[in-house]
Amino acid sequence: MKRMILSALLLVAGAAGTALPAAAQHTVGFTVGSGMGTGRFEPQQETKPVWGTFTAGFSWRYYSPQRVVGGVGADLEFLQRAFSMATNASRVDDEKDYLYYTRRINSIVLPIVWQPHAYLVRRRVRVYGEAGVTFSYNLSSEYEMERLADGAVEVEKGDYHFQTVRDNRWGYGLVGGGGVAVLIRQFELNLRIRYYFGYSDILRNRNKYNSTIEGFTATPLRSPLDNLTIAIGLNYRFNKEGFDAWKPRRKREKNREVFEFAK
Repeated sequence: MKRMILSALLLVAGAAGTALPAAAQHTVGFTVGSGMGTGRFEPQQETKPVWGTFTAGFSWRYYSPQRVVGGVGADLEFLQRAFSMATNASRVDDEKDYLYYTRRINSIVLPIVWQPHAYLVRRRVRVYGEAGVTFSYNLSSEYEMERLADGAVEVEKGDYHFQTVRDNRWGYGLVGGGGVAVLIRQFELNLRIRYYFGYSDILRNRNKYNSTIEGFTATPLRSPLDNLTIAIGLNYRFNKEGFDAWKPRRKREKNREVFEFAK
């Protein structure tokens, strides 16, 4: 995983380096936002989204004058992942009687993205899409366990302690989304929506770890986590001339010179 992250960073740095002589449009900035987290488990579990997750980070972008390239870049983000699953779904009939086990995982995420875009309103507004890959590392985690005691629901809270034999700290996945940005001189104010689609598992599967895990009746075969975030950001661009719009190349004029041959 460490080699994959290093290779991805070198790839982005190399692409930026080759583009520098061509009047590069570089921006740096920050984002902050919130959203929801959820998990996808196999065997399937009764889950609900956890709203109120937090995200914040820094971003770098290079915008190419070519229409088909758009922008490429990388982010370094703090992202709170989460999932919540019913531990007694098989024993009760009414959903309102579910007791939930909830985890929040604090992660550092490195998305590497391609950002095609189009300009509107005389290049004062930019609409963009995003697609890319993510690499992450889980820093810490907290849990909440609902239990029924004397007819009332009690909530147990505490720190979740990672164990190498049971938990995966490194992760990877895909990211997609889009947004709109308003260009004000050398600043760019943007609103962004993103979906983080996890491919790696938060827990090692039962082939590697087959023991009791809090909240689970059995070790899951798959346990990737997803996030939906809405964020606002402010970026600064270093090129004072503004963002270059794509301009089609001029067509070469056909040679219309007429040769007169001697009679």
